[in-house]
Amino acid sequence: MKRAIPVLVLTAVGLVPLWRYEPSTDPAPTTPAAAPAPSASSGSSALVIEGSVVTTEKGPVQVEVTFEGDRIASVRMLRQPDHPQTAAAVPKLTEGTLQAQSADVDTVSGATITSEGYKESLQAALDEQEAAAQASPSPASEVVAGSTVTTEKGPVQVEVTFEGDTIASVRMLRQPDHPQTAAAVPKLIEGTLQAQSADVDTVSGATITSEGYRESLQAALDAKGA
Repeated sequence: MKRAIPVLVLTAVGLVPLWRYEPSTDPAPTTPAAAPAPSASSGSSALVIEGSVVTTEKGPVQVEVTFEGDRIASVRMLRQPDHPQTAAAVPKLTEGTLQAQSADVDTVSGATITSEGYKESLQAALDEQEAAAQASPSPASEVVAGSTVTTEKGPVQVEVTFEGDTIASVRMLRQPDHPQTAAAVPKLIEGTLQAQSADVDTVSGATITSEGYRESLQAALDAKGA
């Protein structure tokens, strides 16, 4: 019996390495797949158009443009050269597009070829959107007069023409007979067409007219339900 003890000890010692190096049966951790981004075309008023594929020396370039009405809401690259300068240029090109609302964007230094391809593909998408807009019936125009606002300088009243929910134009029906008012009106109207609301800046030197203009304009918007 005394001889059996060393044998058992050696056997136990010999099993230690087997326990230590037994392969793990736990599955390797996996990185969860990212959920697909929602399509921009899911909105009822959004229109997604792919520009043409432009072949350049660096590789093909193609953009996808999402329109909301006539406005460029976003631009996504479908194809672009696999190059660091291109990767750095794309955000600048898309930002310039959203600001310009056209293909008239600056060429990015160091990525001239990609910039030219980008603008060509973008212009193709813009041309297709314009053709689609011309083919579809335009929304009926609706003319709404705002309230007459009495100011210290005189009455102020605007008339707004809507195309659908878009402010297409603004016309002054009444305004103070004053040079500063005459100079301020084009600025107020331009601000309205850009903002598509009554949230326009006061024109320096024509504060009273500006306030009356906004009040009359808001009344027209309220009457339209915009």
